[in-house]
Amino acid sequence: MLSWHFKAIHETLVIMNNKISYLLSSVRCIHRCSSVLAPKSSATTRKHVLWICRYREPLENVNFRRLVLNIFPPFHGPSLRFLSQKTDVFSTDAKIEPEKSTEALISEETPQSSLELEKVDDSGSPKEKHVADRSELFYSSLQKCTCPSDALDLYESAVSIKHLTNCLTTVWRLFKSLSEEQQRYEKQLIFEHPAFVKLCQRLLRDARRMMRGDLVFSLHALVNLGVPQNTLLVQTLVRVCQEKLNQFDNRCVSVLATTLSGMDKDKNVSALQAGLQLLVEQRITSIGDIFILHNLMKCMGRDAPVFLKKKLEMAVLKEIDHLTFPNALRMFLALVAMNYCSIPILNACSKKIQERIHDIPFRQLIVILDACCSLQYRNVKLVSALADYVNSTACIWDKRQIMLFLSACETLGFQPTELMGIFAEKVTEDPEFLNLKNLMIVLRVYSRLNYVPRDQKHLFFETLHSCLNKLMPQISNTDLLKAAYSFCILGYLPNHALDTLMQKDSRNELLLSDDLHKEQKEIMLRCVKVCMELDSPSFTKPAFVLTQNSSSLVSLNLRKAREALIELLGDENMFQQNVQLPYKYHIDFEIKMDSDRKKVLPIPATDDHTDSSVHRLALLFVSPSAFCLGSTHPQGKLAMKKRHLNKLGYHVIVVLNKKFQEMTNKDAVEFLKGKIYPENPFPPSEVTVQDNN
Repeated sequence: MLSWHFKAIHETLVIMNNKISYLLSSVRCIHRCSSVLAPKSSATTRKHVLWICRYREPLENVNFRRLVLNIFPPFHGPSLRFLSQKTDVFSTDAKIEPEKSTEALISEETPQSSLELEKVDDSGSPKEKHVADRSELFYSSLQKCTCPSDALDLYESAVSIKHLTNCLTTVWRLFKSLSEEQQRYEKQLIFEHPAFVKLCQRLLRDARRMMRGDLVFSLHALVNLGVPQNTLLVQTLVRVCQEKLNQFDNRCVSVLATTLSGMDKDKNVSALQAGLQLLVEQRITSIGDIFILHNLMKCMGRDAPVFLKKKLEMAVLKEIDHLTFPNALRMFLALVAMNYCSIPILNACSKKIQERIHDIPFRQLIVILDACCSLQYRNVKLVSALADYVNSTACIWDKRQIMLFLSACETLGFQPTELMGIFAEKVTEDPEFLNLKNLMIVLRVYSRLNYVPRDQKHLFFETLHSCLNKLMPQISNTDLLKAAYSFCILGYLPNHALDTLMQKDSRNELLLSDDLHKEQKEIMLRCVKVCMELDSPSFTKPAFVLTQNSSSLVSLNLRKAREALIELLGDENMFQQNVQLPYKYHIDFEIKMDSDRKKVLPIPATDDHTDSSVHRLALLFVSPSAFCLGSTHPQGKLAMKKRHLNKLGYHVIVVLNKKFQEMTNKDAVEFLKGKIYPENPFPPSEVTVQDNN
């Protein structure tokens, strides 16, 4: 009996000892917490928030980092699983990502509840009325905030998780309305604000208890404010979103999709995105808001399966009658993000944009043109309307803006003739803005689109040439080659630049064996050499041009043309096909005629014929990309080839092969007959740079 008594006393002492040890550990922990959460000075506070600040040295207070990472989750519910993707969740070199340009597009998604008062019954208890009064005062104060720091100052007044979320979303709403310069400064103030650290701690601790709307809006605000994605706070919110995904309504799904589209891919984000994709597949028929569909399209991205892209397309088309002007602009970006060219959607958006073209900011004009290029969407009416608008308002844009617009048109292959003429005048009047980068853009645009002002051709060339000569000491051989190539395409020879380029050292440097662009440079250099010879004033038209058939086989897209020529001319010996000329020029068909262009001569009979009375025709069947968009104006390379074939004694006939293939056999024969036997038998002796303008 006595031994049992002593054994009971011993067990009691052990239990008490364990409790005392736990109590001492808790006291030490609380002491550490209080020493961090209540810094004695603002300087100390700044040191405590260095874990998240971009503009300061890496984290020094280890106890503070350990507090944020490890203390809250064990005290409240089961620990969260975290997939680190081989990076420390608080790596000291983590950089804050800059704001995404698409952030401005989610302004409609600002939580309505963030500025609404919580309704409380008048018959409630005094305690409930006190809470209601505090809540009303909090929201009233939140509405009066004019900067992010003002909203953070209200942290101590927050009495619920919803208050914290509203505080954070207000910080983001005020932050995004600032200019870029103000945002850089204000971001540092936000991260150094002591209330921001406490707010992040509360969000980390209460993440599992947050309502679905508060959860997604908090994650969206944190990501867009620049909190590093690999922090435990962001990753925890992402994991909780995974767990509650099925509870999200369409609005929450839209906000989450917007947030994910601005985040880098990691294991947690990819898992959440995969879950969101499954949810969208199930709910797509019930989503009738184009704005939400736009956000989902951006989030799904180019990796989404084709069937899901088609489902999203059909969902948008169902609501296309409710398309608004802002959503029309956004839909271009959504389709680019999804890498999906939906002609019906783009046509509807284009029509809406043309109706309110004067309301489009300049930057959006560039975005629309870039989107058209990315999607390979060729809407001549839309691009022409944009060009006409910029042309009519050219006086309010500076030269750099017009240059950027022309550069965007060049990527589409569209020639805004009047605007290019206006800009050429501005360049000749004030060429000082042409630094190296701007000069290269101007040369590239005007050479590819094959445009030279008719009345100021010589002055325009001389102005650009003078600018190039001034920049010669600082220009690289590669840029010098590109500049000379552009000049040569336009038919102008910049002598000083060509002399420098043709020096042995320059050529050797350009054609290094390990250069990834070696082949392209060789082509450009060969083109420059050909232009130096054929476009030289001393070049005379040869009496005889040596030709050879590169192959007797005719490609599939030229078989119809061959059959039409046989039917028209009666014999294969009346023309040559796949003809290879000097200077590595190639023509599809060659026909020789008498001087009056009334009779076709057999090829064998004129092989050695050097008589100048023989008239040579070169037929070129080209794709639509060889012309400027929506016109028959040849782009730079085709115009140069026509000019050089003219110099070699050929009359060039260019045929758009796509339209030719759509003709019936009878129409094809009649078409070629009209080209070969024209009413005016004496064509112009030389093709100008803008012969089809």
